[in-house]
Amino acid sequence: INRVTFAPLVVSALFIVLTSLLAHCARRLVQRSVKESTVRLLLEEAIAAAELCGCCFELIIVADNFGVATYAIFLFALSIWWALNWGEATACPYTHLEDLLEGKADIRKLLLKTWAELAGGLLVFKYVQTYWALEISETHRDKAFEDCKADLQVPVLYGAVIEGVATCLCRLASKFLGDLNPRFATAIDSFIATSLVVAGVLCRHTVFMYRYQDSSANSDLSVSVFCKVNLGKAFDYSGGYFNPVLATSLKAGCDGHTLLEHAVVYWIGACAGAVLSVYIYRMPAIQKFVKGTTEVNGDSIWAEKED
Repeated sequence: INRVTFAPLVVSALFIVLTSLLAHCARRLVQRSVKESTVRLLLEEAIAAAELCGCCFELIIVADNFGVATYAIFLFALSIWWALNWGEATACPYTHLEDLLEGKADIRKLLLKTWAELAGGLLVFKYVQTYWALEISETHRDKAFEDCKADLQVPVLYGAVIEGVATCLCRLASKFLGDLNPRFATAIDSFIATSLVVAGVLCRHTVFMYRYQDSSANSDLSVSVFCKVNLGKAFDYSGGYFNPVLATSLKAGCDGHTLLEHAVVYWIGACAGAVLSVYIYRMPAIQKFVKGTTEVNGDSIWAEKED
């Protein structure tokens, strides 16, 4: 084992574990001590958002220093942990917007939950910054107070469309999987989410070389063209956050875009995509396909599953 490489990875892993355990303890404390259901849910949303953003700050360190494979393992494990422990909390504002459109919530709860999530996502940075400032490992050196740069690399409207379309696709996949309700649904959902992120990161760094040589007698021109092929365009163009609170916690106020531009791309764009997914999923053709798939054995596409 290379101790120089392994020690910083352990430091990052311990920070993520510590953050998750602190959030878990806070969640249990709230569940036991807060009796009013609305207040309890708001606190759970704030805790979930803080846990999500706190862990993702450190995941950036993991991806930058230890590679995509290590990052994918961490993200997959965290996705399962979050799904099993968050309960009704989502740490994502547009899920409440979907509930509003489907008649499951009102505008007051939507605004309160969004406020709670935003508060948790923003306040957690001070906790992360304090840990980074200790500079326990080399990978945290100068991270606590360095200037951040925005991920938006295209015009604002293009970025909003990218975030919206990608969010719409993610939500459609989630709704479909939720209706199928297969065994190991949590693991499958986590695997899909992790795969989408990792695919984007890998494609972002894929480089193909094309060499053109002029073979004419009067020329010895040799031109090399490096073409960066980005199949994961969302990651190169807008960052591919697909969660307004996460994007705000990690990138709001960074150099490269204004707060208004940030809101248009990561809030309006993502929420518009979520709204679109609701109406697309209601389409008769989609519903017919979903019902036809789930009725193979009562409520499952797995013939061996007991209903």
